[in-house]
Amino acid sequence: MVGRAGLIAYLLLTFWGAGQSAAQVGSSPSTAAQAGTQSGEAGSPQEIFAAGEAALRTGNLAGAERAFRQALASDPKMAGAYANLGVIYMRRKQWNAALEMLQKAERLAPAVPGIRLNIGLVYFRQNDFPKAIAPFESVVREQPDSLQARHLLGLCYFFTDRFEDAVEALEPLWGQESSQLNYLYVLGIAAGNAGRSEIEERALGQLVKVGENSPEFHLFMGKAHLNRGEYDKAITELQAASHENPKLPFVHFNLGIVYVRKQDYEAAKTEFLKDIAIEPDVAYDYDVLGSVYVMLQQNKAAENSFRRALRLDPRLLSSRVGLAKIYQQEGRYAEALAELDAAKKLDDTSNNVHYLRGQVLLRLGRRKEGQAELATATELLNASRAKRQKELEPVPNPELTREP
Repeated sequence: MVGRAGLIAYLLLTFWGAGQSAAQVGSSPSTAAQAGTQSGEAGSPQEIFAAGEAALRTGNLAGAERAFRQALASDPKMAGAYANLGVIYMRRKQWNAALEMLQKAERLAPAVPGIRLNIGLVYFRQNDFPKAIAPFESVVREQPDSLQARHLLGLCYFFTDRFEDAVEALEPLWGQESSQLNYLYVLGIAAGNAGRSEIEERALGQLVKVGENSPEFHLFMGKAHLNRGEYDKAITELQAASHENPKLPFVHFNLGIVYVRKQDYEAAKTEFLKDIAIEPDVAYDYDVLGSVYVMLQQNKAAENSFRRALRLDPRLLSSRVGLAKIYQQEGRYAEALAELDAAKKLDDTSNNVHYLRGQVLLRLGRRKEGQAELATATELLNASRAKRQKELEPVPNPELTREP
């Protein structure tokens, strides 16, 4: 099933640009390139860099990439060229390449906060919120008035259950963002979980005022009812949102989740396919749709859906496990093991992954390894049970247990 953080990231984030260029973030070519050459001849590093910037501004990513690579061949310490290559790869969603270039730029220009902002964005775009926190924090320390860095930092705190930190990061943005439903929703929920009732009431009261019966407001209300298990109320709100704006992203996704909870898998499939028609590049639609196909005993469709999800987001643990279960059921044990190996790299603390891996290894005749995995799965399961029992103990503040 979809992780809460990943879904909210798509659902609530006002999407910022896919990276800022070196000119926007204040990065620049190396000192030698900035000063220019005494000869001023055509093709000098700074002239090539300028041509790359011009190509980047017009969206000519291939031309910009060639120019920045050429500039670096002449001056390997040109921080701005690395930074802009990072931006190019961000726009192409080539995250590993983007991170490599931006980290090179950071080493050459550690005082430039915009480079660190883009590093944070690379992690954020991959839903790796814990890793995004440090670069965003560094930008906010140096530029406390940066709306973008502070907003994104607050979201990362929210997605990692650091609710008090989320409130501290987001509340100062009230003057700039109190007309934005997503901001008010996150701030209100974070404040509620942090026990900051005054801020919670102010944010949620403003949410109702600003929403004014809009489709987006019904979407947020439907989501709130869904998280509280009030499925009929969620359907009412989400259908109202869909009626007002049939093309509103994630209305049908959340309706699909409601129907999954109600075990109406045919209705859920219909809703997920509707959302895919609106937003065809959202990995979570395919991920949950794959699970629905499994429940409908349509394994081939499930396999295709999980594969599509992983092409969009290779870090989706649930799609890896979903594929492994299909392959295990069909006796394709080597393929199942490959998916579980990848899943284990994503989360080595999942008792489910270890248990399935143990079963598959036993089927492959690797008895010693299989038994070791099953033992690890048992240890992890017992630990998680103890943790759940501790969490279920009565607590004095019920707001701390509420789901956003």
